[in-house]
This record gives sequence, structure tokens and C-alpha cells, in this order.
Amino acid sequence: MREELLSIIEKNSRIGLNELAIMLGKDEIEVANEIAKLEEERIICGYHTLIDWEKTSIEKVTALIEVRVTPQRGQGFDKIAQRIYNYPEVKSVYLISGGFDLLVTLEEKTLKDIAAFVSYKLSTLESILSTGTHFILKKYKDHGTILDKPEEDSREVVTP
Repeated sequence: MREELLSIIEKNSRIGLNELAIMLGKDEIEVANEIAKLEEERIICGYHTLIDWEKTSIEKVTALIEVRVTPQRGQGFDKIAQRIYNYPEVKSVYLISGGFDLLVTLEEKTLKDIAAFVSYKLSTLESILSTGTHFILKKYKDHGTILDKPEEDSREVVTP
């Protein structure tokens, strides 16, 4: 039940207990208890709403920042990753393979705000060797949801 439950709520965290119980063939109490266990074990780490900010009047700039670091003895990349993710403007931090070590996602109001964060906060941290910043220009799909769906032609097909 656990894997199926996680797959369902990953796609739709707003699904009701009643509907979940029916889909899983379980009792609502049993499903609620399993969700509580998953939250307690930190398997379910949070619930999020995906917003298409392009359709609002709120200005947001998203940047992906590649970071090359010198890992610290005995702690690897964990200590520097922790320092980075503790900044409130940082949305995510990932350890990655390839030419860089960490990938940091940042959201700010302007390009200038992101540049200031990278220059004055991120780049000044001990063990940061270099950074590469990429700005998101348009999101087509995010967290499995297509944001830029073309409108379907609803006209009736006429054939001679």
C-alpha cells in the first residue's frame, strides 16, 4: 500500500482520504495512519502548490546556479550544502554529477537580486571554487505538470 499511496499523493496532494481509501481498497483510518507514519518518518517531507507565476502580476526570476566546491575533510559536501540551503532565498540544493558539484535553485524579484546573492553571499563562502548561473526564461513543465499546453482546436472537422 505504501508505494501506491506515495505515487498517488505525489501527483495530487489534495486528494481526499475517502477517495484515497477507495483507490487503495483500504479503510480511511488505515490510510490516515499510514500518511501520519510517512510524515513522522520524513518520507513525506512537505506539501507544495505549483503556481504558474507567469500568469500573475508578481515578478519572479528563477535561476539555476551550478557550484563547484572543495569538499571538507570528513564531511564531504554536506557542510557546505547545509550553509547554502540555510539561506531563505534558496529553494533547493542538489548534489550533482558532472563538472559542478551542487545545483542551487534560487527565486528572487529581479536578475540584480540573484546576481547580488551569488556575488555577495554564495561566492564568498569558504570552499566555493566557482559558480555558473542560468536563468529560467520559460517553464514548459514543472514537477510533472505541463504549464504551456497549447489550446486544442475545438472546431468541428468538415470534410467534403
